[in-house]
Amino acid sequence: MEHHDQARVDRSTTMRRVDTPAGVIEYADDGVGAPVVLLHGLLMDHEVWDAVVPLLPSGFRYIRPVLPLGSHRIPLAADADLTLDGMVRLVADVLDALDLDEVTLVHSDWGGALFLTALGLDRRIGRMIVLPCEAFDNFPPGLPGKMATLAVRLPGGITLAARQLRIGWLRRLPMLWGWMVNGPVDPAQMRRWTDPVLTDPRIRRDVTKYATTDFDAAELIRRTEALSGFEGEALVLWSPDNRVMPPAHGPRLAELLPRGRYVPMPGAAVLPMLDDPQTVAAGIGAFLTDARPAS
Repeated sequence: MEHHDQARVDRSTTMRRVDTPAGVIEYADDGVGAPVVLLHGLLMDHEVWDAVVPLLPSGFRYIRPVLPLGSHRIPLAADADLTLDGMVRLVADVLDALDLDEVTLVHSDWGGALFLTALGLDRRIGRMIVLPCEAFDNFPPGLPGKMATLAVRLPGGITLAARQLRIGWLRRLPMLWGWMVNGPVDPAQMRRWTDPVLTDPRIRRDVTKYATTDFDAAELIRRTEALSGFEGEALVLWSPDNRVMPPAHGPRLAELLPRGRYVPMPGAAVLPMLDDPQTVAAGIGAFLTDARPAS
């Protein structure tokens, strides 16, 4: 059930809360209209979309849940299943709890929600937009993902990795964020994203559950290929020049989706919403308004 009381978080952003079987999930909620749900990746939260949302077209409701991927501020239940499968179910549970239908689901960096179709949990999804994200057997993704997974498995490793992300020259290394963005990252933003995992052992517990998931390459590919059964319109807004999510995965996903189309973003990295929010907003906005049913 949705909490109608609201909590104030950093940057005076008004956040709402919703109950799920795994625990309380915070989310930002902007606008009125057809629902658009924007996801995020490891050690970041809804704020990754801050520069994009104000540029998107009116007439839509933009919902940004904070997934328990290390930058969430409310720990989930101690017994919550936060493995890959549990995280996919959590996305479906959030949509259920908010009673959203015909959702446009926007994937970025974390690719787990691509598996909603494979798990039979996509009944609330009408359309999807796929930015560079994990897909096929690219879990964890590239060098940064593999280094993050290694860090989580080492005693004190996730704390060390979070501290390194706060140091500019270390953050720019390819094994950390050097390949995630082309431009600089706001140091204050990175402090906000790393505060929870550095200050709350329950947050570390949550993200460790996900990051220590054992991935099976053949099963990951099978689940991605289940998107061939997704009947909604889909936009794959992919960077052919990024070095973390294979360039070939963009066209491959668009070909796999029966109503998918591929739009390249040359020169973009993994998180183009940070480097070039105008281009990302233009691509998403054109898809939303083109795909919106006539009133």
